[in-house]
Parts: sequence; structure tokens; C-alpha cells
Amino acid sequence: MDIFLQQLINGLVQGSIYALVALGYTMVYGIMGLINFAHGEVVMIGTLLAISVAGGLLQAGWPVALAAPAGLAAAVLGCMALGWGLERVAYRPLRNAPRLTPLITAIGMSIVLQNLAMMVWGRNYLGFPALLPKAGFEVAGAHFTAVQVVIVVVSAATMAGLLALVYRTKLGMAMRATAQSPAVARLMGVDVDRVIAAAFVIGSALGALAGVMVGSYYEIAHYQMGFMLGLKAFTAAVLGGIGNLGGAMAGGVLLGIIEALGAGYIGDLTGGFLGSHYQDIFAFVVLIGVLMFKPSGLFGEKTGERA
Repeated sequence: MDIFLQQLINGLVQGSIYALVALGYTMVYGIMGLINFAHGEVVMIGTLLAISVAGGLLQAGWPVALAAPAGLAAAVLGCMALGWGLERVAYRPLRNAPRLTPLITAIGMSIVLQNLAMMVWGRNYLGFPALLPKAGFEVAGAHFTAVQVVIVVVSAATMAGLLALVYRTKLGMAMRATAQSPAVARLMGVDVDRVIAAAFVIGSALGALAGVMVGSYYEIAHYQMGFMLGLKAFTAAVLGGIGNLGGAMAGGVLLGIIEALGAGYIGDLTGGFLGSHYQDIFAFVVLIGVLMFKPSGLFGEKTGERA
């Protein structure tokens, strides 16, 4: 039972990160029907920006209480600017192009960002500065840290804030109207270009926050870290029902728990043939299963034909 509880806690933490990244995918897809495969690289750049700023300030003698918010702010603002630039330069000119064209462009932008990060930060793994105390806690034989608690709490608060934004504000109303029909929304006075840009900016901000969480949790970062993280978050979005905000949140948490439990028990289930380092296969198994048996996802929303 203590192993099960430990893996459940680990899965909840990992799933909270997946959910934040998955929201970036599902917001863009829900509004304009595009899978932004460069989103994982946006998360990666957010992590590396936080390392550069927070690490540099700590080396300069700044206290953690000031260096940590500065690193987070740099990551969020940098990724928001990057998300806006991607939409404006790479995707907006292709909005009326065949659906395959922006998809290929997204993959291309992913490769470009990955190589730019390699040129700026190098090929080696970078250590993430300790921004939170390493206090530990124990409940029923399961151990967890202050970093894990902060990740879960901040993720839950951020997701609640996003839902409030989408369902309680004029911008959220404009987003939902654009998702239903961009042409009709434009006729009703909605600035569709601005709404789509806002979706990219908000999604990138969430990705930056997730990137800082990943760096704090694993204490390392690398220019290739966004690929696998982005793929798993995309799987979470598909699992929950891509285009559905609540589904992306639930899918991220569920995928994290499945992955953690699988990593904890895969050795026993295979007689020691496979170890916990094979945990990445569970994301692919889930993705294949969802696409085969329920392509709309667990909470896939019904959509009508757009005008």
C-alpha cells in the first residue's frame, strides 16, 4: 500500500505538469483546429530562461526570495513573447492554407526552436537552481517534498484561474465564440486575430510555468527536453478530448498516474524483464488505445460544422 500511495503522489505531481502543458495544445486546437507541435519547445525555452536568470542572480548574491520570482517572470514573459511571435510569423499567414501546411510548419518550428536553444545554451545538461526548500514529509509511509506540494497546489490554482478566465470574462466569451465559428464571431464584432493571439500567449505562459516546475522537480534541463514532454502532454490532451479544457486537465492527471503506477509495477508484471525506465511506453500505449477505441477522448466535446 505504501508503494501504491507513493506512486500515486508521484503520478499526481507529474500529471499536474502534463495538464498545464496539455492546456496549451487544447486551447489552440479548440480555437483554430491546429496542433501546435512547437509547444513542447516553448516549455523547454521557458525552463532554460529560468535557469539563466535565476541562476545568474543567485550567483550574483541575490536571495532566493528575489531570484526565484525573477526567473519565473523571465520565463513567463519570454514564452509569452515567443508564443505571440510564433502565431504572428509562422501560423497567421497560413490560416487559410490546407490543414497539412500549418501542421508541417509547426513541426518545422519545433526543430528550429530546438536548434536555437542548442546554439544558445549548448548541448550539455544544465543544473536547475534550488528555488524551494528541500523539506520532506511523510504520510502513511509515502514521502513527498515541498516542491511536489507547490507543483500540485500551483497547478490546481492556475487551472482554476484559466477556467474562470474562459467562462467568466469577455475574452473567454470571445474565445468560445471564435471556437464555435470564427466567421460568425467576426461578424459579431470579435477581433478573431487578437483572440487567437491571446490563446497562443496564454498557452505559452502556462507552458513556461510548467517548464519551471519541471526544472524544479528534476533539477536538470536540456535543449531536447521539450520533445518528450510535449508528446506526453499532447497524449494527455487527446486522452481527455482535445479542445476540451476540463478534459485536458483530467487527461494530464490521469496520464501521470497511469505512468507512475506503471513504472512502479512494470517490473513485477513482467517478472523483472522490464524496469521503471520503460515508463515512457505507457504514454504511447494510452495514445494508441484512445485513437483506436475513442478518438474523441474521454471527455470529447460535440462540435458542429463551422460556417
